[in-house]
Amino acid sequence: MSTTTYDYVIVGAGTAGCVLAARLTENPGTQVVLLEAGGNGGPQEMASPDPLASFSLWGSSVDWAYSTTAQAGTGGAVHSWPRGKVLGGSSAINGMVHHRGHPAGYDAWEAQGATGWNHRELLPFFRRSETAEGRDPQVRGTDGPMRIETPPEPSALAKAAFRAAVESGHKPLEDGNGGESEGVSWRETNVVAGQRQSAADAYLRPVLDRPNLRVVTGALVRRLLMDGTHCRGVEFSAGGEVHSALSERETVLAAGTIGSPHLLMLSGIGPADHLRETGIGVVADLPGVGGNLHDHVTSYVVYSTQEQPRPGGHGAEAQVLARSSSDVAPDLLFLFVEAELQPRWTGAGPGGYSILFSLMDPASRGTLRLRSGDPAVAPLLDPAYLSDERDLERLTAALRIARELGRTDALGPRGTAELHPGPAVQDGDACRAYLRATASTYFHPVGTCRIGTDDLAVVDPGLRVRSTTGLRVADASVMPSLVSAPTNATVLAIAERAAHLMAAPAHA
Repeated sequence: MSTTTYDYVIVGAGTAGCVLAARLTENPGTQVVLLEAGGNGGPQEMASPDPLASFSLWGSSVDWAYSTTAQAGTGGAVHSWPRGKVLGGSSAINGMVHHRGHPAGYDAWEAQGATGWNHRELLPFFRRSETAEGRDPQVRGTDGPMRIETPPEPSALAKAAFRAAVESGHKPLEDGNGGESEGVSWRETNVVAGQRQSAADAYLRPVLDRPNLRVVTGALVRRLLMDGTHCRGVEFSAGGEVHSALSERETVLAAGTIGSPHLLMLSGIGPADHLRETGIGVVADLPGVGGNLHDHVTSYVVYSTQEQPRPGGHGAEAQVLARSSSDVAPDLLFLFVEAELQPRWTGAGPGGYSILFSLMDPASRGTLRLRSGDPAVAPLLDPAYLSDERDLERLTAALRIARELGRTDALGPRGTAELHPGPAVQDGDACRAYLRATASTYFHPVGTCRIGTDDLAVVDPGLRVRSTTGLRVADASVMPSLVSAPTNATVLAIAERAAHLMAAPAHA
């Protein structure tokens, strides 16, 4: 077994890991190793600017290919959870969306005990992550690694969708990531010069020649190396051999909502009773590890149309951030897609368009639990979709709003028929049955190592794992609750702030 020592050991080269590796090695005296279970690259579709090309990457060599347990709230369905297994992680196989969501979602974190994690405190790190030319520099970045280009010219159908939203009373926004976020805007994407821009493309690949950075691909981390409650580093397998990477300062888990809690529990950090049941010795009894698992839940309305589908490639898409009722923060996101989406992401075809809608602040909470003490065995993932009836009621409101958009003067004449749910689905029971039969993931699981100060929190506001030393988590798992947007832009900001905290430990 080979053993090498660094200042920082980072587990996972997804969005967060790429940010951390790039920022921490800006100091030439800081030695960092970044461990990634996947490879350096993969299928050609990974460079495609078309979000629908992501379908072809599921189940490929760059996908962990997770799936949930059978979900009672969605008719017993098992949902595929693709997650990137490659440099760049899920940012290399996702829909390339760059969206922050409404400030209220971040302020809710602080209200739940994540002291200092509000929108005002995170804004500088959003700005640090991006370059958005022509936008308001008070809220948008001017020199960050992620380049946000002006959305391409929208098609006639996309323009009609934007007009439909305005016709329905949604405020038109010049910048959906600007000073205002509630309303209709053109969706921003991580696409540069006609190619996908993953976090690895933006942050990691430009700095791979730094002598103080080592990146190891094909490295499956098996366990944390614990000296009592102090983390000394990790044990990982690569090239058919077992190795150790030790950290002089800290080990940072950036393995995501699934990988980070999985590794904690494999190493004896988690709910004590569950660990004992799995035959794992308890190092630290942290009952919140693997709890609080939740995800955006989505469904859709689909219309047939006689209009020509847009050519392949990426085009501008209109999105709407709205409220299910007047007494809540914006909690519904609508996206107009120029394709006939098939049930539960089983495909998309021409000849129709879809209004996708998602519940962005679900109340339902589930768990991640070990299936085995073997690190190669995937954990049990139970997001408990629609287990809280409030989620179903808010999705019912979203269905109503989506249909209103489809009936506007701007869009109505373009759809020749409502294919899903169809004109027969009208009353409350029928709508709820349709939603349970079609609701699915929006690919944004979070929360399994949440920030807080209560007994169920996993990391403190400095992202340090409670009841341990030398160990932090910095990825989507630390989010106490979801924000009203896809999560990649948020994870960039979390990781930027984590790097800042680690560079200034006296203030962490």
